[in-house]
This record gives sequence, C-alpha cells and structure tokens, in this order.
Amino acid sequence: MDRFEPQIVTIFGGAGFVGTQVVQALARQGHRIRVATRRPGLAGHTKMLGSVGQILPIQANVRDSASVEHAVRGADIVINLVAVGFERGAQSFAAINEQGGANVAAAAKAAGAKALVHMSALGVDTATESLYARSKLAAETAVLAAFPQAVIMRPSLMFGRDDGFFNLMGGLARMFPVMPLISGTTRFQPVYVGDVAEAIAMAAHGQVKTGRVYELGGPQVETHKALLQRVLREAARTRPLLPIPPAIAKLLALPFAILPFPPLLTADQVELLGTDNVVSDAAIRDKRTLAGFGIVPTGMDTILPTYMWRFRKHGQFDRAETHPRA
Repeated sequence: MDRFEPQIVTIFGGAGFVGTQVVQALARQGHRIRVATRRPGLAGHTKMLGSVGQILPIQANVRDSASVEHAVRGADIVINLVAVGFERGAQSFAAINEQGGANVAAAAKAAGAKALVHMSALGVDTATESLYARSKLAAETAVLAAFPQAVIMRPSLMFGRDDGFFNLMGGLARMFPVMPLISGTTRFQPVYVGDVAEAIAMAAHGQVKTGRVYELGGPQVETHKALLQRVLREAARTRPLLPIPPAIAKLLALPFAILPFPPLLTADQVELLGTDNVVSDAAIRDKRTLAGFGIVPTGMDTILPTYMWRFRKHGQFDRAETHPRA
C-alpha cells in the first residue's frame, strides 16, 4: 500500500513537458488528478497516465480568476507549471507568468489547499535585463505573499524526450550547415525532467521545508558551446559553430516576433543566454537543491542517447555509431 493517502490534485499545465511527468508520479500514488489547461480537448493523452477515471482534463486559464477558482475547488494539492517563454497577444509575461501565478496562489489559499508548488526558473534573480526573468521573479514574490507555505522550484535547462532545447538544437544540426553560437561561455546545469517531477511530487507531499525556493540542477555544468558540441556528438554530425554577438543575435531575432508561429529566438532569450544558469552556492549550503530531496541527479549521458539518435543521418540505424560522419 502506498504511504500517501489519495488526495485531489490540480495541476495547471499538466499536459506539458514537465506536467505529464508530474501527473505520472502522482497518479502512481493513487491521487485523483485534475489537469487544468486552456484546451482540455488536447489533453486527452494525460488520461492514459493513470487508471480509468483517475485523471480528468478540465478547462482553466490562469488569466481568468473564476476558472482558476473552479479548478482548485476541493483540491488538497495545487501545482502550477504554467509559463510562457515569449509574448504573443494576450499571452504576455505579466499576464501569464506573474499575474497567472498570483491568481493560482490566491485561489489555492482561498480553497484551503494544504500544499502549493510553483515552478519558476533558475537564474531569474540574476538575469536582471530579461523581461521573462523579471516576470518569473515577481511571480515568486506574489506566490509567497498569497501562500507563505508554497514551495518554489527553479529548475535549470531541462532535458528529456520532448524537451525544447536539445530537440531544437538537434533539428538545427540536421537542417543547417552551421550551428549558431550565442554567448558560448555562459554556463548551464541541465537537469533531467524526471528528477524535477520527482522533486515536485515530494514537495507536494510536504517532504521538504516549505516557504522556500529550491534550485534544481543536474550533475554536470557545461558552457553553451559545450552543450552544442554535445548535441553534435549525439546527432553524429559535424557542423562548425558560428559565433554570433548578442547584439547581432537580437537584430536577427526581430523578424520572428511578427511571424504567426512560435519564434526560433527572441531578443529576451538572447539576454537569458548571456546569464549563467547554475545552482547557487547559497542553495547548496542551505540544502535547497536536489540533494535536499534525497535525489541523486541523472546525468545527460544516461538520457540524451535514448532520443537524440533520431537526429542522426540514418536515425535509429546509426545508434551504434560513436563518431560524427555527416
């Protein structure tokens, strides 16, 4: 028998990259889960992550307080994973990252939820020129003001089968003769999405101190340049790295802002690329890292080969190769 009593959990953004991992972790413990999303019709895949009737996609928009309040009604645990990395129309940093986080926290408190976990991002307290980082930092303040016992999670760059960084870079390596390199000396500490999900589930069950900010990083610290070189190795591609000064990169990003599809790069993301994204000494000292959860972080060497093979010239048939040849 599981050591946790089944509870009602509302997960905002539960149909996404991190969310599906969190849903699985909590479903295994027998909880009833509401996957709160703007388009529940596109979240049907989450139902398969648990038993029949255990997981229910529901409509909610973090910009709409009434829908948020409805989504958390009767919930014991509330988890907010919603954020936008670029602005488009009503989906602004202020509306989604900041006000959306505040709405969820206020609704969770009013509903009498026992626990609230809010996902932020590593480096938001140091990337002072980034509008995204400012909105995430402001959200942390608003969340803790509304729900003082909340747990804030700041993961570094996350990797896993459907991640947004390694898959994107692998696609670029497959399509283009060169790889753009912006701020190549910036350091990152990539963390496995499964480890992040496990930490969120533990925080939801009150297994760590609350009212704190936790910084989640993996076992390896690598520069942006080293990460791109790692991508090329995994994709078995030989591509020269083309250094692009940040100022030029921001100019190149301008046209993407008017295109109807998600941008490949924004000026704000260029700012983020110029700021180190590693766990702080203070977090290590205070045990506000994965170690504080008793989690041994998973390395990139273990996970990346399980999905990056698809960017090789011959896909799965090149998986045994160890040297770039295309």
